[in-house]
Amino acid sequence: MDTQELKIPIERIAVLIGKNGETKRQIERKKQIQLEINSEEGDVFIHGEDSIAVFDTVPVIKAIARGFNPEIAVLLYDESYGLEFITISDFSGRSQKKLLRLRGRVIGQEGKARKMIESMTETYISVYGKTIGIIGKIEDVAISRQALEMLLEGAPHGNVYKWLEDKRRESIRRRFADKTMI
Repeated sequence: MDTQELKIPIERIAVLIGKNGETKRQIERKKQIQLEINSEEGDVFIHGEDSIAVFDTVPVIKAIARGFNPEIAVLLYDESYGLEFITISDFSGRSQKKLLRLRGRVIGQEGKARKMIESMTETYISVYGKTIGIIGKIEDVAISRQALEMLLEGAPHGNVYKWLEDKRRESIRRRFADKTMI
């Protein structure tokens, strides 16, 4: 029997459990594992006979802990999907004001910047606390990460969107070229 232990924010425990325990049961059924949740401490223990199933469940729990909807987090069971985190304080230093400003740059007015990057990269982005989480196909996550880092480093939003548009065109061109070679 293999076991992994994770610590998650207490306010995310209810999301992990879900309404009437439905999310927890769904995760347990998907990989034949058991979740043991300590709601006072924020500890989550993943138990399973198959160590690969336990290993595959860790990123799903981490994604839910960092603000993702469980329906999006379970996409990580697909091998072609990846999860990455960017620590905003790596760009803001110790300044709380700068951290809040950078979070605001990534989210944008009424969430427009985050939604724009999500739609242009076909990824899901969660800004939670001092981190930004990205879920998507592995190559899309890399592009999304680069765009977010450009924003965090101070690049104007318009330049980042133009860069993303160029990347999208390049990707479409590459896919078209691959299909014509077949």
